Amino acid sequence: MLDWAPILLGLVLFILLSPGVVFLVPGNSRHVEIGTYSTNGKAIILHTLLYFAVYTILLMAVRVRIYFG
Repeated sequence: MLDWAPILLGLVLFILLSPGVVFLVPGNSRHVEIGTYSTNGKAIILHTLLYFAVYTILLMAVRVRIYFG
């Protein structure tokens, strides 16, 4: 059976942690901005590090597995 966890977790985290879609840290005018659909260089770096950390923790430490079939 194929483990779908890396694919589905990657997709969900990519959507949720894209800078400016749900939240933006650090924001352009405030520390946290919600739903602005804009971004900056600092936010891209921070959201990339958050994505990598959460993805790694869920797959390696928590060992999330999703099987179909």
